[in-house]
Amino acid sequence: MKRQPYVAGYFYPDDPEYLRKTIQSFVREEAEKIRAVGVVSPHAGYEYSGPVAGKVYSSVEIPETVVILSPAHHRINSLFALFDRGSWLTPLGEVQVDSRLADLVAGGTDLISRDPEAHRKEHSIEVQIPFLQYFRPELKIVPLMISYQAGWEELQQLGQALAEAVKQFEQPVLLVASTDMSHYVSQKVAEELDFKAISFMEKLDPEGLYNVVTSFGISMCGFQPTTAMLVAARLLGAREGRLISYQTSGERTGDYREVVGYAGLAIC
Repeated sequence: MKRQPYVAGYFYPDDPEYLRKTIQSFVREEAEKIRAVGVVSPHAGYEYSGPVAGKVYSSVEIPETVVILSPAHHRINSLFALFDRGSWLTPLGEVQVDSRLADLVAGGTDLISRDPEAHRKEHSIEVQIPFLQYFRPELKIVPLMISYQAGWEELQQLGQALAEAVKQFEQPVLLVASTDMSHYVSQKVAEELDFKAISFMEKLDPEGLYNVVTSFGISMCGFQPTTAMLVAARLLGAREGRLISYQTSGERTGDYREVVGYAGLAIC
């Protein structure tokens, strides 16, 4: 299956040259590269979240193979939907799915369904790919979407399966958790709630993150992918989360009454 762009021209430019220049305006070419196990990166329109995504991707070494975990913003037919074969198209070119790693991931838990069709209209993986292509043109990906119905135990199982798959793969892999933070609250409330969640990401405490988001009703849309990524990262030897950048949509619009928060972290 060849997955076509769904939000090109909407969330990010559909013209290749303009897209490359847009990404270039966000990245920090001079930034020191961290050898990270994973990253947390936002997935809004580049106008709003691009500066945070650019900083976090600038700060880490990006290997040839990347697993991208995202929330499902629509109902899907399984807890975990894997795109296991084929490729994804963006204005910057075609990206192959690493089917060998996808098979290893799928073999780790029967909660994963091979369901490429579930990805057709989801933006939260797609918007990560041009940033990754910018730094690693020969990129390969494993896209995995997570239902909002996934609970802590299922996410823990997924994280364990991911870690085991990466170990068996025996090549460098970066885990990307795609998420925005608080949605449509004031700047003050967004910062208060978001930094509660960020503190658990910095401590690499996936259960703590899951509990604080659900207890306080934080509208962090990708807390479940981030939880699973943190479980895997700890098993793969990560010891800390480093906050690279945080901002809100208010810093772009000037309206701080109702914002969306964006955080970028390196998990290393």
